Amino acid sequence: MSRYGIENLPYGVFRRPGEAPRLGVRLGSSVVDLSPLGGLLDRSTLNPLMAAGPAQWAAAREAVVEFVTAGSARIPLSDVTLDLPFEVADYTDFYSSEQHARNVSAILRPDSPELPEHWRHLPIGYHGRSSTVVVSGTPIRRPSGQLGAGVFGPCRRLDIEAEVGFVVGVGGRRIRTDDFAEHVFGVTLVNDWSARDIQAWEYRPLGPFLAKSFATSVSPWVVPLAALAGSAAREQDPEPLDYLRPAGPAYDLRLSVEWNDTRVSSPPFASMYWTAAQQLAHLTSNGASVRTGDLYASGTVSGDARDQVGSFLELTWNGTEPVKLSDGSTRGFLEDGDRVTISGTTIGAAGVEIGLGEVTGTILA
Repeated sequence: MSRYGIENLPYGVFRRPGEAPRLGVRLGSSVVDLSPLGGLLDRSTLNPLMAAGPAQWAAAREAVVEFVTAGSARIPLSDVTLDLPFEVADYTDFYSSEQHARNVSAILRPDSPELPEHWRHLPIGYHGRSSTVVVSGTPIRRPSGQLGAGVFGPCRRLDIEAEVGFVVGVGGRRIRTDDFAEHVFGVTLVNDWSARDIQAWEYRPLGPFLAKSFATSVSPWVVPLAALAGSAAREQDPEPLDYLRPAGPAYDLRLSVEWNDTRVSSPPFASMYWTAAQQLAHLTSNGASVRTGDLYASGTVSGDARDQVGSFLELTWNGTEPVKLSDGSTRGFLEDGDRVTISGTTIGAAGVEIGLGEVTGTILA
């Protein structure tokens, strides 16, 4: 059974040579053109549908299922180009894996390796750049920056961060965790590329800046929230403040990271400490607004084991324990020409395994 069957139908935007972009859904290894359905489905981006709200999302999904079931024409994915599925309004990235936070503290702050005191009290995040969010397959140019006092040049410790992104459909401010599903349209996989040497030099006291802003890759597919199966969130200690309760749904998403076709890690999203509902509530708790097309990412997904981490900083312990790839070569960090693919699966709302798409990038000098 395909992971992209009738139980999934993630949305995307595709183009055929000489034609304008249009909405489609993935079905197996094909895409189904939704333009014959008209209305919000006959568009060149998901934003109008996302802005229409949950009732229209449900109606659109019902129409799409009926359309696909009736035997609508399929176009092989090999015959199309996939674009960004939505126009990215703003981009925010969180830091919500306890395992990742502990590893990073141990690697970058060995003099104070414990979690920051406030980490368990609020979902930590930073605002990124929407202008450098690119669709899967876009080559990633190695960034340059300050690497230390008096040193400027190409990044030498280029890294990935395997994450899950949440796409806002209906805007708002001071959004309650209970209202998460009224605002978030779906999920997409994210690779938040990171220049670790630039980061190590610049991040104190204000955190990531140029080490993160050069590129963030996203999957060309957005899986509707309705296709996912939520579960109870883990217990949190100390108990969060009222605006972060209840925690909202957790999702048992299973990621996979391939480095030059070698699978090197399998990060478990179920291990995340802060939920997507809590992240959205915190993001808007001060009165800040979100709008249609806002993307916020979970932060690096890392489990307890070394082969469950979502960054190469952790996988190779800052390059001191290189990983061996299937071609016999070894890597500490990314080299020019390297390709990284992050994919994911989960048991969806219909009780069958569905795919979350994939996000790929190749490093250019």
